[in-house]
Amino acid sequence: MDKKSGHDVEKNPTDSNSLLKKIKNLEERIISLEKNNDKLNLILFSGDFDKAMAAFIIANGAVAMDMEVTIFATFWGLDILKKSSFNTSGRGFIERMILAMRPKGPEKIGTSKMNFGGIGPKLFRYMMKKKNVLQLESLIKMAQESGVKIIACQMTVDIMGIKPTDLIDGLEPGGVASFLASASKSNTTLFI
Repeated sequence: MDKKSGHDVEKNPTDSNSLLKKIKNLEERIISLEKNNDKLNLILFSGDFDKAMAAFIIANGAVAMDMEVTIFATFWGLDILKKSSFNTSGRGFIERMILAMRPKGPEKIGTSKMNFGGIGPKLFRYMMKKKNVLQLESLIKMAQESGVKIIACQMTVDIMGIKPTDLIDGLEPGGVASFLASASKSNTTLFI
């Protein structure tokens, strides 16, 4: 006898079938949620050295735990993924100005705190080297070699006049729909 409904489930096959269908549905939902535990999504919005370090340390740690990782790099986060030098000829005045004002590559980005006119990142790099901590460039390469999917936001690329050849190799162009498709299958999304 079901206490909530007052129906005798064993005597009423309709209620029994309905209950079995609900149980099966819940079991399928649990299995689906458990599958999502092995996926991590990061939105890399910041172009700061320390935040980029955190993003790629987390990404590499997640891959080491057999998680599928997607990084969606947008706005200032794309500074980290730029090549250290590239030609800006053939672009509009505003695009050239934006590209001239923004850092090119992970070795040129500043820190969010204690930047001290650019000395901060050099101090951090020195301390990291002294303590045998991988540099950001190595973390990015390691992430790519480990299968981390890095999506370069196409809208930001277009707005800022960035060409695919300005970015490091191995990135996928994509819009917010690409990120959301991945994020919808994950239970963890971090905004950095």
